[in-house]
Amino acid sequence: MSRSSALSTHILDTASGRPAEGVRVQLWRMQPVPALLAEERTDADGRAGGALLQAERFRPGRYELRFFVGDYFAARGMAGGPEERYLDVVAVSVGLREGQGHYHVPLLCTPWSYTTYRGS
Repeated sequence: MSRSSALSTHILDTASGRPAEGVRVQLWRMQPVPALLAEERTDADGRAGGALLQAERFRPGRYELRFFVGDYFAARGMAGGPEERYLDVVAVSVGLREGQGHYHVPLLCTPWSYTTYRGS
């Protein structure tokens, strides 16, 4: 039995201990040429509205999630202007394969650090 693949994400603001609401997130397909596939803002739960990449639009390959965390932290008084920010846009490059089920890419971040993993 083949499991269809899809991609979703959410963001946790670990500096304040809550979901990161209002973060702009972009999903890019990097092959054969970079193309913007989706752009959303995270909701009150830090989620980017369901699957950024639905199973019916899924194609195996290299993708990049771009999280605009600098704007989010600046709006909360935790980062300066773009030239002063330690983190501005966090880009996470992932290789996705067919039949691997749901890919979930959480981002845990502060104005100075981030981590990610393949979630469920």
